[in-house]
Amino acid sequence: MRNTTKITTAVLAAGALTLGLSACGSEKSPAGAGADSDAVLTVAATPTPQGEILTYVKDNLAKKEGLKLEVKEFTDYVTPNTAVQQGEIGANYFQHKPYLDDFNKKNGTDIVAVPGSTVHLEPLGVYSKNVKKLTDLKDGASIALPNDTTNEARALKLLADNGLIKLKDGVGFEATPKDIVDNPKNLQFKELEAAIVPRSLQDVDAAVINGNYAIEAKLSPAKDAIAAESAQNNPYGNFLAVKKGNEDDPRVKKLAKLLTSPEVKKFIEDKYDGAVVPAF
Repeated sequence: MRNTTKITTAVLAAGALTLGLSACGSEKSPAGAGADSDAVLTVAATPTPQGEILTYVKDNLAKKEGLKLEVKEFTDYVTPNTAVQQGEIGANYFQHKPYLDDFNKKNGTDIVAVPGSTVHLEPLGVYSKNVKKLTDLKDGASIALPNDTTNEARALKLLADNGLIKLKDGVGFEATPKDIVDNPKNLQFKELEAAIVPRSLQDVDAAVINGNYAIEAKLSPAKDAIAAESAQNNPYGNFLAVKKGNEDDPRVKKLAKLLTSPEVKKFIEDKYDGAVVPAF
């Protein structure tokens, strides 16, 4: 029914848990309700759009609130969480709840979303250099997918919603190609680290790409995708996250307020033209 090629990046995972943390630097003040509100809050983020949004807040809004903000950018989805768990970073902004729930479950971590801090959604899209619509995909066509648990399930759901495949009932946020029960076009799936998927477009018939990596590759979910997620009732909004117990850090509360301000909403709408949409 299908042929699945899975490429993992062991170096990324190992590096994120060891060397990656030492590169973060130490948080300027212990996080938590008793933290020094005048100390610098260091926040980990992926570059686009999270790093850009945080930089906008730092340059335009933080000073008025008395918030000293430092932004550290990472290109993977592991280090920002391990750094927060270890106390090397005060908070992070890069992930949605299904991913965080899966990460905590697999790693025994206790990272939580800051209440009221959901900022934006990056619609997942299908892109292709070979076809202009999904129905044009030929029998045996190859499709690249992000290989982390929740984003792979999200990608498969997008394909299922567009009638290309059918998934087993009840698989939810943990679906993999093994859960496909109907694959009429005999699609071939190539599972890759999410950051690598955009570069695979030359080698596959289509690719399902995370919004932030699509933007970095100069692809617009609003204009270039041949299929994209709906923003309505979407569980994949990105939020500010901290180690459990640090939700009341006054610096974190200030940042959550700024990230969901009218100014940030306008910045997102003006800069990303539908490739990123406000979720508040």
